[in-house]
Amino acid sequence: MEPDYPAHWEADVVLADGGTAHLRPIRPDDAGILRAFYSRLSDQSIYFRFFGPRPRLSDREVRWFTTVDYVNRVALIATLGTEMMAVVRFDRMDQQDSAEVAFLVEDAHQGRGVASVLMEHLRAAARERGIKRFIADVLPSNNRMMAFFRQAGYTAQSEFEDGVVRMTLDLATTETSLEVTTAREHRAEARSIERLLTPTSVVVVGAGREAGGIGQTVLRNLLGADFNGPVYPVHREVRAVAGVRAYKSVSAIDGDVDLAVVAVPADAVLDVVEECAEKGVKGLVVVSSGFGESGPDGRARQDDLVRVARSYGLRVVGPNCLGIANTDPSVRLNATLAAHLPGRGRVGFFSQSGALGTALLQRVAQRGMGISTFVSAGNRADVSGNDLLQYWEEDPATDVILLYLESLGNPRKFARLARRTSRRKPIVVVKSGGTTQGVPVGHAAPALVLPDTALSALFEQAGVIRVDDLTQLFDVAQLLAYQPLPGGPRVGVVSNSDAMALLAVDACVAAGLEPCAAANLGATAGARDYRKALADMDCEVDAIVAIYMPPVPGNAAEVAAELVRVARDTGKPVLATFEGRMGMPPELRVPGESGEPGKGSIPSYPAAEEAVRALAHVVRHASWRKQPQGTFPELGYIDTDGARSLVHRILTPPPTPIETPTPEGGTSLAFGGAMEVDAGELLARYGLDVWPAEVVNSPAEAVAAAERLGWPVVVRSADPEVAHRAGTVRLGLADPGGVRRAYEDLAERLGPRVMLSVQRMAPQPAVPTVVRVADDPDFGAVVSFGFGEVTARLLGDEAFRLAPLTAEDAAALVRSVRAAPLLFGEYGYPPVAVGALEDLLVRVGRLADELPGVARLDLDPVLVGESGVSVLGARVVLRSTIGPRPDRGPRRLH
Repeated sequence: MEPDYPAHWEADVVLADGGTAHLRPIRPDDAGILRAFYSRLSDQSIYFRFFGPRPRLSDREVRWFTTVDYVNRVALIATLGTEMMAVVRFDRMDQQDSAEVAFLVEDAHQGRGVASVLMEHLRAAARERGIKRFIADVLPSNNRMMAFFRQAGYTAQSEFEDGVVRMTLDLATTETSLEVTTAREHRAEARSIERLLTPTSVVVVGAGREAGGIGQTVLRNLLGADFNGPVYPVHREVRAVAGVRAYKSVSAIDGDVDLAVVAVPADAVLDVVEECAEKGVKGLVVVSSGFGESGPDGRARQDDLVRVARSYGLRVVGPNCLGIANTDPSVRLNATLAAHLPGRGRVGFFSQSGALGTALLQRVAQRGMGISTFVSAGNRADVSGNDLLQYWEEDPATDVILLYLESLGNPRKFARLARRTSRRKPIVVVKSGGTTQGVPVGHAAPALVLPDTALSALFEQAGVIRVDDLTQLFDVAQLLAYQPLPGGPRVGVVSNSDAMALLAVDACVAAGLEPCAAANLGATAGARDYRKALADMDCEVDAIVAIYMPPVPGNAAEVAAELVRVARDTGKPVLATFEGRMGMPPELRVPGESGEPGKGSIPSYPAAEEAVRALAHVVRHASWRKQPQGTFPELGYIDTDGARSLVHRILTPPPTPIETPTPEGGTSLAFGGAMEVDAGELLARYGLDVWPAEVVNSPAEAVAAAERLGWPVVVRSADPEVAHRAGTVRLGLADPGGVRRAYEDLAERLGPRVMLSVQRMAPQPAVPTVVRVADDPDFGAVVSFGFGEVTARLLGDEAFRLAPLTAEDAAALVRSVRAAPLLFGEYGYPPVAVGALEDLLVRVGRLADELPGVARLDLDPVLVGESGVSVLGARVVLRSTIGPRPDRGPRRLH
């Protein structure tokens, strides 16, 4: 019987130079490509691998290398197109948790990071098969391989024996190994985007003579932007397009080609991709439609496009996109359908929508702002906003990042990247689809729809500025791009209009800012009046809102110059409502290197309220930056290995759709590969005790249970859904008579078929709260917190954070719900043990993060009292999982 092929080990990966490759387990039918691969190896590479010359592999060796059991003998290969470029393997040794490992990379692909990414994937496969360490024998002269093992980030030991260096790698995850993996991912993905945005030559495939055609439009825009390199139109029938010599095919072009813009019918795109791959093209921009947005057939074409492009080492922008642009004077790339681009600026802009992208670029230009680079991803089949975050984080030309998102392909990775990038560069996001009315065309529907508040919490946790609409996007962007971050929430308002000053002050209060200084200068105020007022409030404020709306034409240039001077001298952000104009008025600009608005330019808003709204977003972001990055506190007893073993034991063999008794007398429900089980034993592994409750079927059983559990007790419905209803709980029962009456009353009220339970009464007073975990295939584990009272449930007063939680995350989670003051002694409630609640949240977050088999966890209720917390109810649903969570495990393209 042939071993099962582990398809979940297959992955597309980005290499160190920005190219891509496909990784997969080796198969017996790979004999041919293995022989071809071996024939291209240098004598030195063969010598380092086999410790001696070996001109060719015998048939027996080829069978041995290509036939593995995927358990004790595993081999992964990296392919480019139809050829093998590298192979890595392990063979389990006599010590069952150890394996011998060996690498072999084709000489032409050495230095591209192939070995490092193969190592990550082989390690994941080994850990899945119970292997804890790799052992490699390396020749002393193979310094490159020894350095590779030492730099992998894992604990490495070496010893010299019998003429070879034996290196032992502990495969346990370490902080260093995570840092190494993250750094390599960052460099590779950033480089892949850099290759797209900084081409030295561009081909437009499908550039016809028809005026207004997509291909010709892109070609004319490239030429109109004066692209700093050759532009090649490809058309099979014409000799020239837009006055430029045309070629019948990509392969017929004389010079090298870096970037291809594809504007042919959808069913012809794959042929173009293969032709581009043969030519050595490094990236594709597919503006053609007819893919995921057009239905199932188009979705299949889109999947084929990405699969083929990646297999040949190409990243893809699109399909169904507007294109890409780079305003760098050394590049001058406008490979978009937009005829006019904004000027040079410090803002990087990503948009999923193609049609909307044109309008967005027009808005940027209308405001007098500039951009550094622009990418419209369309269906976002490959290149996504996450890739652009990797690039813009290190791009010296970009200070502010703008994202228009219709969906998040990998939200967990987005949160990780955004949290890191936001510390250096602000990220402003408009996320559509908050009403959950479906998903954008061309995108897959999420497996689990979390409320929009959960997405907002993800952004907040990552330091991302989320705004409601496109107007706010640019309002915030123009402030961030040209003015410094405020040092705090204190705002000074200077105005020549009583009414507008009052509106600005009211807007500050509504936005949570502190209007601590206001000066109304009168309708005839000039530059001297503004100078004195601004000097008087300089020490009192963190930001200044200046309003200049003269009833009759005044000397606007002098007032503007004074505002610019104040911004320069104080180093504090200044924003204005300047004659009702929007954007970057010429009078308020500080010229940049090429005449564009530079740092210190003052943004203007049509209304003071809009200026204050933008400032409030920026103040909150500045406050987030000042907060510590967060630490994972040292916790008491945690038995992660025991918890994992427990989950594995429960889920193996796979659950069957039957009901089985639980120790409490209830049932364990199995459905769809998921199983609801007793939560007490699992939570105990993380230092969380669930108060015992006993299901009873008669008044006598209820009294007996109360005697065992201890008085006083509670009698309630054993069904958690029913227990939330009013009148289904009887509290503080201190004697047998009270328990009997409570049982009979509830049985009559709820019906004889409803099971009741008895539980010891928790200390009072206490605040009932609810802690939940939901595992989303994209988000990963999401922890939520709310109050258990009916009103809070009805109002949806619930806060969310991604697991795992730092101490700071847990504190913020508790304080994010509107009813949080009840925990801190307000409104007549006694203060409770918030510290114990935060400790519980951190433990739950760690459990959720470390155990991907936990599909759902409900702690309901969790009573927070004056001296601690009591978990009175808990439910957990386990689910069989294959492969790592999103953004976990080895690097792979989503």
